[in-house]
Amino acid sequence: MDCPCEEQLVRMGLEGMDIIKSLDFDLSKRELTVFHTEDFDSILQKLDALKLNTSLINSFEVQEAETIANDTQEKKVLWQVLVINLFFFAFELIAGFIAGSMGLVADSLDMLADSFVYGLALLAVGGTLSRKKAVAKASGYFQLVLAVLGLIEIIRRFIGLEPVPSFEIMIIVSILALIGNTLCLYLLQKNKSRESHMQASMIFTSNDIIVNIGVILAGGLVYLTQSKYPDLIIGIIVFMIIGRGVIRILKLAK
Repeated sequence: MDCPCEEQLVRMGLEGMDIIKSLDFDLSKRELTVFHTEDFDSILQKLDALKLNTSLINSFEVQEAETIANDTQEKKVLWQVLVINLFFFAFELIAGFIAGSMGLVADSLDMLADSFVYGLALLAVGGTLSRKKAVAKASGYFQLVLAVLGLIEIIRRFIGLEPVPSFEIMIIVSILALIGNTLCLYLLQKNKSRESHMQASMIFTSNDIIVNIGVILAGGLVYLTQSKYPDLIIGIIVFMIIGRGVIRILKLAK
């Protein structure tokens, strides 16, 4: 077990076992900690059937409160970053329309896409795989529609005689969004969770920081060139990033 795909394979293999209370994956060490009740023989049988060279490292008793505390802490952090992303989605979307910037609009939709990722991560904390898949599929198709509409709008603006976007709003709003994403990354890293849904959340947030810097640079190029094209180009790049995320989410939902 050395990748998130194999983790999903394990999760599916163990789905429906009422004796399992929580799963803690450490992909770097190829280890899985299973918090369960009753005997573990049936769990080992399920894992052996996956042909991943399963071996038992250790077995010991823990207090149930320990696993509940871990889940509670993860949910708290995910709710915090979810609220931050939803706020900046609305803030950047409004600012994008005011500034006439597709870069900001695209970044706002990227924030919305991340909100779906954090929502899926919340479902993964103690949630069932079937429920996670259902929400993943719905959010994936919704993001796909947004990405297609965004690209159509960018094509229209490439062809049409659109005014140059406000570089001041682009830069200021993107700096604020950068601060928001940096705060999200800090909260996620502070949690120090090894679960892949938390690790994936950190990866998405790190990518957002790069996108924020890209929009800031695009705003600077708009100022220097007095052209709409830097803004439209960064918009295309962000929508492509959203599209790649949609493909990954829909694959997860299969």
